[in-house]
Amino acid sequence: MSRDPIPTPEEPEQPPGPSPDGLRPTGLPTVLVWVAIGLVGGWVLHPLCDRLGVVPPLVSAAQPLALLLLAAILGYVAWVTHRAVHVRRERLEAHQAVNRLVLGRASALVAALVAGGYVGYALSWIGDPAELADERLVRSLVAAGCAVAAVVAGLLLERACRVHDAP
Repeated sequence: MSRDPIPTPEEPEQPPGPSPDGLRPTGLPTVLVWVAIGLVGGWVLHPLCDRLGVVPPLVSAAQPLALLLLAAILGYVAWVTHRAVHVRRERLEAHQAVNRLVLGRASALVAALVAGGYVGYALSWIGDPAELADERLVRSLVAAGCAVAAVVAGLLLERACRVHDAP
C-alpha cells in the first residue's frame, strides 16, 4: 500500500478554444515589411542583370493588367462578403469564411511584395542612359499602382470577413 493521497478526479481536458485576443487583421507594419523586402529585391534586379550580362526584363502591358484583374476580383469578393455578413447579417459557412480570409490576407501580402518590387525596379532605372529606361520606369510604376490596388482590395476582403461578438 502506498501512502500517496487519493487522486481527485480532474476535469477532462478540453481542446483549446480561440485565443482571447482573436485573429487580428493584417496591420500596416506587416504590409510595409513586405513592401520593403520587395523594394530591395526590385532594386537589386537591374544591377544584378547588368553584372551577369543579361538583358533586364521589360514590364509588358499584361503584368499591370493581371494585377488590376486581381484587384477587381478581390474587390468584388470583398463587396459581396461585406454585403452578406454586415448588411444582410448572414452567416458564412466556416470554410467559406476561412477561405476568404486567407485569400484576402495572402493576396494583400504578396501584392505588397510585388508593389515594392516594381517600385524598386523603377527606382533602379532613374538616370540610366539605356534606351528603354524610361519605358521600364513608367511601366513599373503603373504595375506598382495596380499592385497597391490589389493590396487595398485584399485588406478590404480580410476586413469584410470580420464578425463582431453579439452582446
